[in-house]
Order: sequence, then structure tokens, then C-alpha cells
Amino acid sequence: MRKNIVAGNWKMNMDLEKGLLIFNEIQQLIKEEVKGNQEVIICPPYIHLSSLSQLVDSGTNLSIGAQNCHQADSGAFTGEVSASIIASTGASYVIIGHSERRLYFSESNSLLAQKLDSVLENGMAPIFCIGETLEQRNNETYFEVIKEQITEASFHLQATDYSKLILAYEPVWAIGTGLTASPEQAQEIHSFIRNLLADKYDQDLANNMTILYGGSCNPKNASELFAKSDIDGGLIGGASLKARDFVDIIKALN
Repeated sequence: MRKNIVAGNWKMNMDLEKGLLIFNEIQQLIKEEVKGNQEVIICPPYIHLSSLSQLVDSGTNLSIGAQNCHQADSGAFTGEVSASIIASTGASYVIIGHSERRLYFSESNSLLAQKLDSVLENGMAPIFCIGETLEQRNNETYFEVIKEQITEASFHLQATDYSKLILAYEPVWAIGTGLTASPEQAQEIHSFIRNLLADKYDQDLANNMTILYGGSCNPKNASELFAKSDIDGGLIGGASLKARDFVDIIKALN
């Protein structure tokens, strides 16, 4: 059985004081309102990782993740943070390949392959992002784009490692724009991804992979998106910065 997951990506938001406040609010609301076994992952800026890891209540299905890592384990890379350093904070997940990393920092599929390896080698699970731009959606090359992203960055992994990944489909045209892929569009891509995995590995691995949707998911559209058979939760951006909205999205997984 694949996991149902809602992950919150805070991006470059929340100073430490605000981060602690909203995390405690989210955790309290989860304890009071969330029924079910869905997992919740909070991915704050690096400076929050250790503090938030220590605040996690073992009675909740809540974990901490980072938004990125450097591909090397250590070395003279001023300003960078390695997967081994992230793991030492108590974090369990790392987002790899977010569209903003691909766009603003020119991260290639080959570089992302190294980052996936580093995260796995340090005992954490990657949340691996894929998705097309508006131009690629409009010119109908999005299937080829997504296949290339997955194949070049992740298909070097053996099945035992691949099964530790969480995949996140995030149409770039729907991130922070207020636009959202329709449930049917999202389901079409999620099904396509699952079929790619079945062809590369086997149907059992494909059936058990958690694939999240990311891209302007909010309390109003979450239930309809999550109702689709191949959508197992969400990678949430802006709405994860509001405790009430984020917890309502988590509840939509019921």
C-alpha cells in the first residue's frame, strides 16, 4: 500500500520565530483534527531543521524535510549544505529537483541524479520533482519532457532504492500563479508516470510509489485532486504557510 502524504514547502519564508510558531500551530491542529494515517512533511529553510525536528510529537505522523542539498558529502563549498549535515538535524526527507532549482539555479538532470544518490546514501528519502513549463504544455511536448526528467535523473537507481523515493508532479505553469492543473490533467500525468515506472522496474513497484501533486493546491481543490486514483497527496507551497489552510488540505486526504 502506498503512503498518502502532504508535504509543505515553505521555500524562502519564515524567520525562526515565525517558523516555530506556525509549526506548533500546525502540529496542534493535526493532533486535534486529523484522523487517518496520512503522513505530513514540513520542509522549512535550513535554519529551522534542527529546532523543528526536536519539536515533533511522536504521536503525530509528522516529519521534517529540507528543500535542497548539495551533491557532495562535504568539502570547500561555501554556503552549501550537504545531505549528511541535513541528516544530522533529524530530517528525514529532502526535496530534489524543484522547478525553482531547475529554473533559477540551472540544475540539470545529471546533477539531480547525484543529489538523489547523496540523499539515499545518507538514509533519507528524496521528494523528487518533475513537471513541464507552460510552453511545453501548450506545444504538447510535456510527456517527453517528464519522461526525460525521470529517465535521466532517476532511472540509474536500483529498484530497492527507487522504492524509497516520493515523486511529485508539479506543472511549472501552476506554481505560484493561481492556476491549477485540472484533476483530469493531473491524473493523466500521474498515470503516465506510474506506467513509466512499471516499464522500467515492475508493476508492483509502480503500484506502491507515492506520487504527489504540486501546483496551487488549496483547501478548495484538494479533495477533487486527491480523489483521483493515482494522486496520493500534495506538495504544497503557499498554502503551507497558513496553518488553517494546510491542515484543511491534510484533512482532504480522508
